[in-house]
Parts: sequence; C-alpha cells; structure tokens
Amino acid sequence: MQAIANEGAATLIHEIAAVIVENKAWLSEIDGKIGDGDHGINMAKGFGRASERIDAGDTLSSAMQTLSDVLMSEIGGSMGPLYGMMFQDMADSLGAAPQIDAAAFGAMMRAGLDGVLDIGAAKPGDKTLLDALVPALDAYDATLTETGDFASALAAMRDAAQAGRDRTENMIARVGRSSRLGERSRGVLDAGASSCALILEGFANGIAVRLKSA
Repeated sequence: MQAIANEGAATLIHEIAAVIVENKAWLSEIDGKIGDGDHGINMAKGFGRASERIDAGDTLSSAMQTLSDVLMSEIGGSMGPLYGMMFQDMADSLGAAPQIDAAAFGAMMRAGLDGVLDIGAAKPGDKTLLDALVPALDAYDATLTETGDFASALAAMRDAAQAGRDRTENMIARVGRSSRLGERSRGVLDAGASSCALILEGFANGIAVRLKSA
C-alpha cells in the first residue's frame, strides 16, 4: 500500500513553512496590488511561529493542530481564520491514523475545504484560495480514481493548484476588500490562491518523496 507514517510527518509542515517564509515578499507584493499588502507578512509570521513549536517527530495531525492554533490566534488579516479552520479540520480528519494513504489524504484535504466553505462566503470563480483548492482536489480525486496511484494523484493536485492560481489573474474579485475594485482587480494573481498553491505543492512534493523512500 502506498502510504507514509503519520508519526514524524510533522516535517511536512516544516517544509511548507519554509516555502511560505521564502515567498513572503512575493505574496505581499501580489496582495499589495489589490489588497492590504500584508498577506505574505502574516502568512510567514504564522507558519514561521508554528514551525518553531513543532517537533520533527510529531505526527502530521498534531503539527497541523499547532499550525491552526497559531493562525487563528496570532496573525492578523482575514486569511488567518480561513487557513486556521482549514488546518483544524484537516487535523481532525486525520486524527490518530497511523498511516496516511491516498484515501486518508484525500479525506483530510476535503475536510479542509469544507472548513473553508463553512466560514467563508466565497465560491469558485470569486478570485480566492478556492480557485486553487477546488480544482486541485477535483484533479486529485479524478486521477486517483483513474490510476489508483497516490503519487500521480498528488502530482495532478499540484499542477491543478498552480493552474487554478494562474487563472485568478483574469478573474474579477467578488469578495473581500479587493471586490471594491471591480474590473480593476483583473490582471493580478490572487494572493490567497497563490499561497494555497504553495501549500498544496509542498504537500504533493513532500509526500511523493517520502513514498519513494518508504
């Protein structure tokens, strides 16, 4: 069975946090064109602080819970609660499962999507993180159904997330502060979709490497 151990998989969050911190300036630059300009700063602060509190031997479940706690209580902006709830529901879905296989990962990600949908008013097409997350999970499910291969499904998820992020450049923002710009919000990537694509890429690449070495 293609799977990785839950225990010790906290290092996935360390790796994702490093990517978020590395892209802090880029994410804030994007956000600054149609928003507050603080998305990269807040995301780097939240992920960076959480990473410092996560032990490499922890489970992915506990690492995501720590990340959720930090995002919901210690960073500003609108994205903290959204990502905080997403990781909270992902942690709850995975729970104490000893192994993370394709089915468990897919269920975990769907739970995260449900968390975002429960507290937000956005839908796909509104120029938000959903425009990366929804097509990514659809591609994951479709590829897993077609091939039965965990690694292939992860690659499809990563690629679809990046494509979804890129499509936001031609969208008009319909929720949040940037929605007040109307047509002027077109021509810029959405910061939330951009950070979401980085997160999904981190999961996809990190798990794929671990599958190869398992």
